[in-house]
Amino acid sequence: MSQALTVLVTGDPVPDVERSRGSFTALIRETLGDAWAGELAVVDARRGELPSKTETQALVITGSPESVASRLPWILDAERAVAELVRDGVPTLGICFGHQLLGQALGGLVELNPRGREIGTVELELMGDDPLFARVAAPFRANMSHCDSVTRLPPGAQVLGKSRLEPHAIVRFAPRAWGVQFHPEFDGEVMRGYIAARRPALAAEGIDPDAVPADDAPEAAEVLRAFARLVEHGA
Repeated sequence: MSQALTVLVTGDPVPDVERSRGSFTALIRETLGDAWAGELAVVDARRGELPSKTETQALVITGSPESVASRLPWILDAERAVAELVRDGVPTLGICFGHQLLGQALGGLVELNPRGREIGTVELELMGDDPLFARVAAPFRANMSHCDSVTRLPPGAQVLGKSRLEPHAIVRFAPRAWGVQFHPEFDGEVMRGYIAARRPALAAEGIDPDAVPADDAPEAAEVLRAFARLVEHGA
């Protein structure tokens, strides 16, 4: 297999979203659009499939309903493989669970976010310059759905963005490895599907599901495309 942008699958969207819009890989492919003209390879960590350095030009790690803190065997295997790729300089972008997996794999800690669940379209504040955000005006809005957080950063990590509930919303974990706690591949329709799926949990936590914003977030989507362009130009 020739080198490709590899999607490391770690989970599936909520059922209604998966039925209507497809897998995380499908959502990522749709969001990338013409920003990535090369091959898109898919490996599923849950089935013991792991990315190979010789076949991976760059890596995107998906979201997941699972928790990095569960320490399931496939998660540990994925962490070891991802840490090796990052050490070897393979460009890597972790999305939500993927962001957390990167943080834990490189020496940080993932736990329940002490500030509580973060869901919906939220405002993010940028805290540093980075090529991924060259076309993004700050602050910008992004779609979130998470309970866990990278509560302790690994050595050398740089925080690039935060939200009201997430101080580590965007992190550059290594020179060529980034994590975003948000979902750049979520538009308003997908976000509304997540809020509907989480309605009982939100109500139990005292959050009014009808009051949670769910909108398109084009600037967040641009971050995924910017990553692909950096890879294509050999950054």
